[in-house]
Amino acid sequence: MAIQVGDKAPDFELKDNHGRTVRLADFRGEKNVVLLFYPFAFTGVCTGELCELRDNLPKFADRDTQLLAVSNDSIHSLRVFAEQEGLEYPLLSDFWPHGNVSRDYGVFDEDKGCAVRGTFIIDKDGVVRWTVVNGLPDARDLNEYVKALDTL
Repeated sequence: MAIQVGDKAPDFELKDNHGRTVRLADFRGEKNVVLLFYPFAFTGVCTGELCELRDNLPKFADRDTQLLAVSNDSIHSLRVFAEQEGLEYPLLSDFWPHGNVSRDYGVFDEDKGCAVRGTFIIDKDGVVRWTVVNGLPDARDLNEYVKALDTL
C-alpha cells in the first residue's frame, strides 16, 4: 500500500545520475519535494513525463520545491538518459538493493520488477501532503502537482 497523505515520508539515501548521494532529509526545513517514481528510463511515457517536467522546472523553483525522480535503473543508465534528454534535475537510482525505496513508498510492482507511477508531494516538515499513483501505462498530469504545491 502506498504512503498516504499525512504520513511522515520515509527518509532515503540514493545515488543520482552523477553518483552523488541524495537524502530526503537534506531538504527538510529547506524545500518542499516532489518525489516522482517512474518505471524505466528511455521508455515512451516516462520520457514524455520527465521532459514535460524539464520544460516546466520554473513552476517548481517558483514554489520553493525540489523535484526528485526515482527509477530502478542504474546510475549509468540514468546519466545517459539525462544527457540525451537534457534533464537537469536529479534522477535517483533505486537499483540496488533493488527497489527498496520504491517498496518503502508502496509503489514497487513485484511482478514487473519496477516502480509504478507514484508521486508524493512532501512539505518542508517531511510530511506527505498530496499523492497520486498511476499504473505503468498511465501518464500523470503535471498541472495537478502545481495545484497541490499551491496549497502548501
